Amino acid sequence: MKLIMTRDYNEMSMVAVQHLLGVMHSHYRRNISITAGATPKGVYEILVPLVKDKPYFDHVHYYNFDEIQIKGKKDGYGVTMTNLHRMFFEPAAIDQKRIHVLDWSNYETQDVRLKNDGGLDAVLLGVGADGHFCGNLPNTTKFGDLTSRVNEDATPEMSNILLQEVGGKEEDRPSFYVTMGPKSIMQARQLLMIANGKAKAEIVKRLVEGKVTEAFPATLLTTHPNMTLIVDKEAASLL
Repeated sequence: MKLIMTRDYNEMSMVAVQHLLGVMHSHYRRNISITAGATPKGVYEILVPLVKDKPYFDHVHYYNFDEIQIKGKKDGYGVTMTNLHRMFFEPAAIDQKRIHVLDWSNYETQDVRLKNDGGLDAVLLGVGADGHFCGNLPNTTKFGDLTSRVNEDATPEMSNILLQEVGGKEEDRPSFYVTMGPKSIMQARQLLMIANGKAKAEIVKRLVEGKVTEAFPATLLTTHPNMTLIVDKEAASLL
């Protein structure tokens, strides 16, 4: 694992963009899976004007790596894709043909689809304070799992987590979510993980100095042959 320590959130975001652009500049198709949430907001703000209306990036295809259905919503995107569309796909004017949606209807064939598409060239990841990545929370998936369905009874906290993800509306709370598993993510050619703020300092310390354990799922990613962890000063404060 390569560790890059930056001064602040803005520099962390810029460094992540530089790594993504390094993957995207190619004569061949590039498949990238990207994350939603608060941490990558700065990444997308920088990336949008660099890729919008740029035909030399038309070979870049995008994938989400997890999804939570909004139960009360009859059609359209779930939580993850709704956020990715708002933060990146729409402002960057990404052609729908280059957006490959993972959801509850196709998760069982996700790994085969990725293989047929040539595999993921890069994955942009965040990390939770509990060590989760994608939808791989502690006690939900195993290191050997491919794309999986995680039910609301997986952990005592799961029902409340799902409720929070849909904005606290009980009528929208699903009974499960789907996620690419640890084995699926480890098959990508390059992993980029970003973390900022003091709330992430403990998990960053575990990633850099701790042992690999399913109790903190993201520790597995440190064994990937091409992983880069990009953090700001606060997230690196316990190193």
